[in-house]
Amino acid sequence: MIQLAQVSTLAGDRPLADFPAPLPLDQLVPGQSVPGQSVPGGEWEVEIGFGKGRYLLRRCQEEPGRRFLGVELAGEYHAIFVDRARRRGLANWLALRGEAQYLISSVLPAGFASALHVYFPDPWPKSRHHKRRLFDPETVDLVLGLLRQGGHLYFATDFLDYGELVFELLRGYPGLRLVRREGPWDEGPRTNYEAKYEVEGRPILRLEGVLEVDGRTVPLHPSGAGAVLAATWQEEAS
Repeated sequence: MIQLAQVSTLAGDRPLADFPAPLPLDQLVPGQSVPGQSVPGGEWEVEIGFGKGRYLLRRCQEEPGRRFLGVELAGEYHAIFVDRARRRGLANWLALRGEAQYLISSVLPAGFASALHVYFPDPWPKSRHHKRRLFDPETVDLVLGLLRQGGHLYFATDFLDYGELVFELLRGYPGLRLVRREGPWDEGPRTNYEAKYEVEGRPILRLEGVLEVDGRTVPLHPSGAGAVLAATWQEEAS
């Protein structure tokens, strides 16, 4: 997937290979300063797997003083969001087309986001595919590492078995204060899937969390630390 990676902004599309790592986000989307704003140019929020961009587009329009970064693997969905954002003249966004785990581990800076949104990710239900899940004991530190101290995590899934696994995984993460949300989001459905599932009456598991440590220094999850350290040692030894 690395060769497909693409960076899109209001100004145009460029291959990810054109940029240094980590991505110079503040240069790509300078943002606009708002009086009283804690971060010049605006706080960053991230949505991983934004689909057709329903939530990301709405937030970009409602919060012009904030900046939004979306990650989507599907080229068709990425193109739909980019086209809609450009036609509306929105400038406070950056969309990455590529595999999320690769982009998080190799391209995106740590500790830069005030919020992280993950809605209805692929649960990869087959055992041999579990390693592809975004939330896994060996990769959860990379995902949560995107957040600054005090940053918020929002998660939802209709695949309840997977949701319970994510809940247990995150509940055991050092430095993350996590709650299970009872009922829908205050403003209503955030994605097309969520709107459809609510009409159907399908149960949805929603989680909210606050990271109480800095994402640049997040610890390894106790359940995955051994494998991560072993892999690191083998890489350094070779």
